[in-house]
Amino acid sequence: MKLAEIAAQLEVRLRGDGEVEIKGLQGIADAQPGELTFVSNPKYAAAARTTRASAIIVAEDFPELAKPTLRTPDPYFTFARAVELFYQPPHYAPGIHPSAVIDKSSRIGRGAHIGAYVVIEPEVEIGENCVLLPHVVIYRGAKIGNNFFAHAHAMVREFCRIGNNVILQNGAIVGSDGFGFAKDPRGAWRKIPQSGPAVVADNVEIQAYACIDRASIGETRIEEGAKIDNLVQVGHGSRVGANAMLCAQVGLAGSTEVGKDVILAGQVGIAGHCRVGDGAIVTAQSGVPNDVEAGKTMSGYPAIENKQWLRAVAVFNRLPEIAKALRSQARSKESPDKD
Repeated sequence: MKLAEIAAQLEVRLRGDGEVEIKGLQGIADAQPGELTFVSNPKYAAAARTTRASAIIVAEDFPELAKPTLRTPDPYFTFARAVELFYQPPHYAPGIHPSAVIDKSSRIGRGAHIGAYVVIEPEVEIGENCVLLPHVVIYRGAKIGNNFFAHAHAMVREFCRIGNNVILQNGAIVGSDGFGFAKDPRGAWRKIPQSGPAVVADNVEIQAYACIDRASIGETRIEEGAKIDNLVQVGHGSRVGANAMLCAQVGLAGSTEVGKDVILAGQVGIAGHCRVGDGAIVTAQSGVPNDVEAGKTMSGYPAIENKQWLRAVAVFNRLPEIAKALRSQARSKESPDKD
């Protein structure tokens, strides 16, 4: 595909030779002649002058380069769109594999692809154009919208509700039992029935082996456009706001409320009954024991504002020399100078 054609399809500004032939895309360090790459992180700006790529997607104000460039306000997003021009995912034709087990009381819309060993229990409703790959299990009474895509071994538990255009990656579980137990008079743990469904709104993607627990009462809710990464745990009765992003190994304890446009980086943990306000960011491996105000960036454990945390880390790195200076000062006071 010629670079000029790519620029036209992406609706970005071309600078340089538009006749360059592009056969694929690659990261800036590994790109070869004939490939398109991008620069969105300033630390890779120098690599733009040494990359072997034939063309580069850059920001509008990026310095001039000898190579042709595609200039855009958001190079990363433009690169993501460019990938769509070259990668065509597998197409799954409508049809039901003979090994699938589908209860007669369930209703499935037109255009469904039902793979091998799929199980659909009674009273399930699924909209049009669903794709259920091998070993997907849909429990009794689940309600699912149009364009549902469930990769192998994904599961939707009983009475859960899922909107339109939802993707479940391999092994994702919507509606697993919440971790609810109460001690009886003898001190033994008694299971609390988890009667409330998990509800997933439109345009949500839940990635591999993430678990969205059902609620004991009420519901667990994932709002429209949220993205949930691998191995994330959403505790029972929690609510994840619209367009929130929960990165790998995030854990939300029960009844956590995450606002819209929140980003929780990898391995963040949120204590139960806490609220993270709209637009907040919590950096990787932080622990949040209290509410977070909207728009704040938090780090560390217990999580504090990121700027304060950075100052604290700078001091922490100097603790050995600070301790040495204090010991020296203490010895000086214990041994005053002799006349």
